[in-house]
Amino acid sequence: MAEHTAQVLWQRPPDAPFTDNRYSRRHVWRFDGGVEVPASSTPAMLPPPLSAIDAVDPEEAFVAALSSCHMLWFLAIAARKGYIVDAYEDHAVGHMGRNSAGRTAMVRVVLRPKVTFAGENRPDADALKELHHQAHEQCFIAHSVTSEVSIEPQANA
Repeated sequence: MAEHTAQVLWQRPPDAPFTDNRYSRRHVWRFDGGVEVPASSTPAMLPPPLSAIDAVDPEEAFVAALSSCHMLWFLAIAARKGYIVDAYEDHAVGHMGRNSAGRTAMVRVVLRPKVTFAGENRPDADALKELHHQAHEQCFIAHSVTSEVSIEPQANA
């Protein structure tokens, strides 16, 4: 099986205090190929300047990973079935709450994909629902988490 790696880098600035718990949570995620993503704790938990509003937090990344995995499988399945996808947009939302053990967790993720098709061969509502179902069944990330993941496709206006 394949390995997937990420490097997480944080460093305390010289002479900055630490034990007062007022250190910056800003850090960097580095991926293969040299891509770097600014990251931080969520401002919902720690207000700036302890967190960075212009960085990705782990909770957002979790939601984005689920959405991206679903989209990639959806595109592959749609292509295999002869549908031409022009655009795919998802406004995914993760919901934090208490899990069955009473711990704070991402308890639900809602994907809201809106897909634009081209050409004569376009899926009807049932076929579109089945495409999303198959994509969800194939998504590695969705099978790797214990939170509920639901799909709410959005109509294309």
